[in-house]
Amino acid sequence: MATAKVLVVAGGGGGGGYCGAGGGAGGLIYDATHTVTAKGYSITIGTGGTGGNRTGTDATDGTNSVFDNKTSIGGGGGLTYEGGHTGRDGGSGGGGTAADAGEYGEGTVNQGNDGGAGYSNSNPYSGGGGGGAGGAGAAGNSSGGGAGGVGLEYSIDGTSKYYAGGGGGGRYTTGIFGSGGDGGGGDASSTSGDNDGTANTGGGGGGDSTTTGDSGGAGGSGIVIIAYTTTEFTHTGGNSTGTNGSETWVKFTSNGTLTLTAAGGGNKFQMNIGDVWKDIPALKLNIGDDWKVIAAMKENIGDDWKVLF
Repeated sequence: MATAKVLVVAGGGGGGGYCGAGGGAGGLIYDATHTVTAKGYSITIGTGGTGGNRTGTDATDGTNSVFDNKTSIGGGGGLTYEGGHTGRDGGSGGGGTAADAGEYGEGTVNQGNDGGAGYSNSNPYSGGGGGGAGGAGAAGNSSGGGAGGVGLEYSIDGTSKYYAGGGGGGRYTTGIFGSGGDGGGGDASSTSGDNDGTANTGGGGGGDSTTTGDSGGAGGSGIVIIAYTTTEFTHTGGNSTGTNGSETWVKFTSNGTLTLTAAGGGNKFQMNIGDVWKDIPALKLNIGDDWKVIAAMKENIGDDWKVLF
């Protein structure tokens, strides 16, 4: 039985407009021992949600990412002060606003965390930060918007990186803009586009201030990364690939298909069963009462060792 490391991150929620809340990060699933076989796997990459604006249009949620039987849930959109006042749940929850300071979105168990509540006691009315995969969003406070929740760090492709950080909460006229959480969360801002979550991290969008015509940030799109043992498979598909020690990693930043093929291609060992040749995926030898897989067999032909399978 072969296993692979799998990271599945959904799209982040958009940030709220008009002293809006930060968007929740896309849900994150990591499995270091996911069972894989030689076949094709359809992969879906979640899109980031759109930001809300001052007209009362709420931010939208991110969409799901899928690999095999693993579905990570899109992040909840951050609330807009003049829009809906019910917290938006998701992979991680969107933050709440000053319009109803007790509301915030809830995260999905084992994928993300809750957003932070808004603050409405006095100016600056402030939005809460969106939840992240590694921590909840901070509540807005008398100084300004709450920070987005931190994401989680992995090095599945050989480079240590954070994924799924929550967006920072916006504020009314004065005070600080909430910072986005590590993992692509957008910082709150009064300028549209400066508060977007980072693409292919699942980061939530940052909230907006009260500036007319500006909007909360868009959520960052999701990503799927698979790392398998190089001696077990070869593959086709993916937007990029590389090696990390004994593993080959494959990265998907857009929808596609990963096709795994048993290593060795046509040089598999076979046995004739009922006049049909069947592939033998592995041979084993009992050594010290422990069965060891024989990864390859060679024969010496003309003083040159040839691989049989």
